[in-house]
Amino acid sequence: MTSFRHPGTVLTDRLFGVPLDHRRPDGEQIEVFAREVVAAGQADADLPWLLYLQGGPGFGAPRPEGREPWLNRALEDYRVLLLDQRGTGRSSAANRKTLARLGPQAQADYLAHFRADSIVLDAELIRRELTDEPWSVLGQSFGGMCAVTYLSFAPHGIREAFITGGLPGLTVTADDIYRHTYRTVAAKNAAHYERYPADVDQARRIADYLDDHEVRLPDGAPLSVAAFQSAGAVLGQGSGSHALHYLLENAFAGGELSDVFLYAMMGKLSFAGAPLYALLHEAAYAQGRATRWSAQRVRAEFGEFDPGATPLYFTGEMIYPWMIEADPVLRPLRQAADILAERADWPPLYDPVRLAANEVPVAAAVYYHDMYVDREFSMQTARAIRGLRAWVTSEYEHDGLRVSEGAVLDRLIGMVRGDI
Repeated sequence: MTSFRHPGTVLTDRLFGVPLDHRRPDGEQIEVFAREVVAAGQADADLPWLLYLQGGPGFGAPRPEGREPWLNRALEDYRVLLLDQRGTGRSSAANRKTLARLGPQAQADYLAHFRADSIVLDAELIRRELTDEPWSVLGQSFGGMCAVTYLSFAPHGIREAFITGGLPGLTVTADDIYRHTYRTVAAKNAAHYERYPADVDQARRIADYLDDHEVRLPDGAPLSVAAFQSAGAVLGQGSGSHALHYLLENAFAGGELSDVFLYAMMGKLSFAGAPLYALLHEAAYAQGRATRWSAQRVRAEFGEFDPGATPLYFTGEMIYPWMIEADPVLRPLRQAADILAERADWPPLYDPVRLAANEVPVAAAVYYHDMYVDREFSMQTARAIRGLRAWVTSEYEHDGLRVSEGAVLDRLIGMVRGDI
């Protein structure tokens, strides 16, 4: 273990050994990294643990540089563990380099062990190594889905759960999810163009340029109209519409697409920092059936997203097969990605019967206009989990935990404790 200090905090780096396949505990082992954070004045105090489960899938935990707002609120009551979920951050990597020794089928079989069910079993092993007591769990977005998996299969390990923008549909398919979220993304586009009407012409101008020219990003990936449309993933954030507008306004220099624009698009399109986000995005929803590139198939039902339409509608948090082929860091895994898309024997991620009998105090923030996690499915799940208290709000978008100066977490803590 290595410890160091930031303003107001003491951080300790920890590594844990876990089995790649929890059904074979004596088989191949991988490492999972986590960072303990505690308030400087309470470093030696006997505080309860709070496990933080990051959104994604496929992103490492936050790297704090002090007492950032939500963390500041958590540190008032807890010793926080920021978990780099398997395959992310400083945990054992799963990417084109580490999987190069395997064939496509073996790569897909390996990657199938990186979903919420395995993450939860990792967490339970880690908990038992750190404490004899159940701990509190805070799940943001995909992390909230992991928390519901945790409540389904290892509720004995949880003292209380806080979920922000992450209540999943318990039995819905990927097709169900995208039929809902495409409608929400369309509404976000309409709101963006109402706010920035000049962007209608600018977005069309960029798309027409891409139709007429072969454009490559600085990493060599092609920039097609469909790739440009994927910049709309930001529209689900509180300031996302403004960020998209500023991206568009700097698109041209001297009649050509500007370096500023191309480098910004590369940052939005590259999965170098989170390959599992693309490879396992639809698999994160899969239970007992294949997803078969659901976002691509369902998109055909929504003509407003046609690349030739005006206004040009941007897409959201959708992963398409062309993304795997276009991205240099994903291309070597394209066959594995296709195998995962056709895989049908995914085990359950949730147990509705266990959740209906839940005894763990749970509070969840459901964002009314959430572009990534459908509110209707979230509320169905809120009613299906015994004792869950839901706070439905339009005050924040999906990033409410991060931007609310600690208010979202404070409210959920109050709800679990019965103060609100």
